[in-house]
Formats: sequence, structure tokens, C-alpha cells
Amino acid sequence: MRRTALAALCLAAAATAGLTGCLPGSDSANGKPKGPFAGLTGGEIADRAMKATTGATSLRLTGDVPDDESNGTIRIDMALNKKGECAGTMAMGGQGKAQLIKTGDTVYMKYDEAFLRAQGKGDSTSDTDAVVAMMAGKWTKMSAKGKDAKDIAGFCDLNTVLGDTRDLNSDATRSTTTTLDGTPAIVLHEKDGKDLYTLYVATQGKPYLLKITSTSKKDPGTLTFGDYEQRVPADKPQGKVLDLDALGS
Repeated sequence: MRRTALAALCLAAAATAGLTGCLPGSDSANGKPKGPFAGLTGGEIADRAMKATTGATSLRLTGDVPDDESNGTIRIDMALNKKGECAGTMAMGGQGKAQLIKTGDTVYMKYDEAFLRAQGKGDSTSDTDAVVAMMAGKWTKMSAKGKDAKDIAGFCDLNTVLGDTRDLNSDATRSTTTTLDGTPAIVLHEKDGKDLYTLYVATQGKPYLLKITSTSKKDPGTLTFGDYEQRVPADKPQGKVLDLDALGS
């Protein structure tokens, strides 16, 4: 399988840090913002949002992650925490889906046939058929400390994904208020040349990040944040699990 495709999951961290790390701009036109976060500039709101978000012990991250190898995207839907646990799915631009669980020092993955065949491009038909027969629809496991699983295991750590983004000193531009999946939010904007970044921050409760969108050619896409402080369902799969480390030894 292409290791680079799986490692591309880690680009979510770079995208998150990149979008929130360059949010220059001005505040409201009259310089006297009203409503949620009254008296705060857009940059101050962005800074508070990142402090709240990086302070969370768990969250769910959904979005589109650029895949440099295919020039497409990887769709992720992952719950993760600061214990290094995660559970969710990733889809390769319409070319199949894989489920992922990391708990303790073990990474569990289950691939559908379309995913395996897409990853097997360039291999012989017989080799790909053999991989599909052995792995499709079945849970597999690898050591999280092994070379093949290192990138995925790193993505499952919320500290790694969010990185050191507590002190941004941002100058984001305040925009309108809105409701995102039932949660009241304020919208912040940043424009860098032709690239536009939009940041949504919760206005009730803690000022968590709710969504980031980007039109950047380098890091396009959307990242949605939710299920803050909820349990990550990183439970060991039931039944037979194929040990990939044992097969490779």
C-alpha cells in the first residue's frame, strides 16, 4: 500500500495551524464591535478560540485533507484525544474508505475493497487480488510504534494535531454572526492575496473553533471541529483481527 496516502492524514494538523496562524486584517468598520465578544478585535477572538480549542482534551475533526500524490483529497472524520486515542474513518476521494482505531500502542484499520484496489495501483493484478482477499472488510492491527503506523499514530494525538498554536497574536477581521449546526458562532475573515480564510468561533460557552474554510491553492478545503470533551470510542475491535506485523516478520 502507498504509505504516503496514509501519511497525508497528518496534513490536517498543518492545515489547521496554517490557517489560524495567518489571520491579519481589520476589525469592524466603525471600530466598535457589538454583540458576542463586544470590545474584542477579531484577532483577540481568534487567539481565545485557539486557547480554548488547544485546551480541550478531546474533539472530533471532520474535513478534506489534500493528498499530494493523487492531487485529490482525503475525507476524514475522526474523534481523537490527548491520550493518543482516535476512532473514525477516511475516504480517498471516492476511491474507497478505511476505518481507523488507535488505542494503547496498537493501530487497528479496516479497509473496503475499493480502498485497497486504489492503493494497489501499479501492483500486479494477482498481488492486488491477494491483498483484497486477505484484508477487505477485515480488521487489521499494527504496532503504533512501527514504521508503517507511525504517521497515523501521530495524527491520533490531539496535541500533535493542534500543535503549538496557543499564542497567535492574530489580527483577524470580524464579520457576521451565524448558526453552525445549531451552535451560535461569529465569523472571522482573512485575505492573503487571492486566498481567503474563514474561521467560525462559538459565541456561547467556551469559544471553541467550529470550522475553518480555505480557498488557498496550497491548503484548500474545510475542517470542522465538534464533540468537544466527549469520549473517543477507541474500543478494540471484537472478533478476529489480522496481525500485519506478524505477517511481515
